Amino acid sequence: MSRPLIILFGFLLFASCSNDSQPAAAQRTYRMGFTNSAPRFDDFDLIVQSLNLWTVRADAAIVNTEVPWKELYEGMSPVTYVLTNYKGLVDFYRSKNMKLWVYIDPQNGLDRTADAVALQNLGKSIAQDEVQAVYRRFVIVMDSLLNPDHLGLALETNLIRVASPPAIYQGVKKAANEVADELNARNRPAPLSVSVQVDVAWGSLGGTFVGIEQDYADFPFMEELGLSSYPYFETENPDQLPLNYYSKLIEGKSLPVFVSEGGWTSGSVNTSSISFTSSTQLQEQYVHRHRLLLDEVKAIAWLQLTFTDIDIASVPAPVPDNLGYFIFLGMVDVNLQPKPALAAYDEIFNLKLTVN
Repeated sequence: MSRPLIILFGFLLFASCSNDSQPAAAQRTYRMGFTNSAPRFDDFDLIVQSLNLWTVRADAAIVNTEVPWKELYEGMSPVTYVLTNYKGLVDFYRSKNMKLWVYIDPQNGLDRTADAVALQNLGKSIAQDEVQAVYRRFVIVMDSLLNPDHLGLALETNLIRVASPPAIYQGVKKAANEVADELNARNRPAPLSVSVQVDVAWGSLGGTFVGIEQDYADFPFMEELGLSSYPYFETENPDQLPLNYYSKLIEGKSLPVFVSEGGWTSGSVNTSSISFTSSTQLQEQYVHRHRLLLDEVKAIAWLQLTFTDIDIASVPAPVPDNLGYFIFLGMVDVNLQPKPALAAYDEIFNLKLTVN
């Protein structure tokens, strides 16, 4: 799988319970969309089919990527990289009047305990000033060439803080704050954010709500907040998610909130390290419950990283062990056939959007 299309996930999640409910709003305050995804990335026709399927049911898109460390350290210009990998796709989104979110991950999207794999292979770390400078340059180029409507500078910061060595977290913190200063000096128009892992904030590591006050303190440039959540790891039923599952994270704050990644698997997983049971019906149920959570927090966007399931057999080796936990998150399967969750999603998308 090419790095621009890598799926970024956290892996330490929580359990919470609540059975309350409320009527869903007749309108939506949030834009909806996906990142560009396909069951296999070696089949151009399949990528185009997927793109055509999801863009007719979206008014937003997200580019969510790790820094392309290998290519940049091999001498590729970040300008060349962005023009080659993203500019045409973003122009296509613009032609459809979509709002664009760009999220750039300075760490390891599939393993929050470690540096990006490419950095490890180079014997480098985001803890190093030199590496932080490469990250900052890439962020500036992405912002300059793609002109996103929303820009994220780090992902799942609370999860990195509890899972990774302190030097990695401090490197992410320093790099993000320094590039935020650069962006602000350029008078860039896009509001800045980081994302947090909601399930960790609700105490997946200890069972009680811990919040994200440290993230507010460590990333004071935040003008809005991204939310990441994959609650099916620990929660058997979507209706167990409390209505303030998102809104509790911004109590006392006035920050706009959006879901930058997340979802509910439609398939079960049983490995030596983790086991959970799910179904297409539970995934559909989650979409309905998620609508209530989004209404409660008055979200401005709901973005999902996968529109399709992933054909894991087609992923080039070495395949990360935990990628298998996320292969059934799509609204359609590997053959692009719709799941029940897609109809539930479409029902929400067809509501009147009440923001610009």
